[in-house]
Amino acid sequence: MWNKFLLILIPFGVLAAQEAVSPPDTSPLSDDRVAELTKSFQKSLDESSDFIEKNPTSLKGYSQRGDALFFLGRFKEAVKDYDKMIELDETELASHWRRGIALFYAGRYKDAAAQFESYHSFDQIDRENGIWRYLSQHQADGRVKARQGLLKYQKDDREPFPAVYKLFAGTMTPDQIMNEIAEADLSKSEREKRLFYANLYIGLNHGVEGENDLAQKHLALATQNKWGPIAGYGPNYMWHVGRLHEAQLRKNKGE
Repeated sequence: MWNKFLLILIPFGVLAAQEAVSPPDTSPLSDDRVAELTKSFQKSLDESSDFIEKNPTSLKGYSQRGDALFFLGRFKEAVKDYDKMIELDETELASHWRRGIALFYAGRYKDAAAQFESYHSFDQIDRENGIWRYLSQHQADGRVKARQGLLKYQKDDREPFPAVYKLFAGTMTPDQIMNEIAEADLSKSEREKRLFYANLYIGLNHGVEGENDLAQKHLALATQNKWGPIAGYGPNYMWHVGRLHEAQLRKNKGE
């Protein structure tokens, strides 16, 4: 994917990030880091389960346990806890984007698309939600219908989502997105943030297109990104999405 002859266009920091692609059969995270994450989420799972036992109507308990289950790759169980939140408080439904992502990875693509449609009624600016609706519809009904069903946005969103959204509309390429980031006058942290989202969603797009090697390369870059794992709650959740998806692609390749 990456063309070495683009060197003149790409700042050193961006080129270094692109060259850091892991070999297809090598994890972008060390074994120690994976073990550390697993131990942390198992601890959170145990603690939230104990909390729920004592507080069976607590939204907080099911929210935390649902996250722990998702981060452990137990997607169907995560859906159940997110569903329990809505059972306890139906007003949680419209804004529950995590439920949509869990439904996607549980293979319930039509239900996932419906969740992201619901979120659009809650927030009509966030193109990231529209991207997930597209991914869900693509898996359920194919690319043509997914593009026809792309949500419409009238207001600007944070970068790089306007550009990334054009990728899903078929009017912009991955190389154009990466070059746009490379040529922008950005701080180091802002560039790292945009590279994270670009690699994540370029990778997910390759994934729904069945281009698994390209998907894995971009998702490995997203996993290796320095901003994602230390960012706020939402971006951090998305970092785990990329990490889990890449690991699954690598596992499938080895089977």
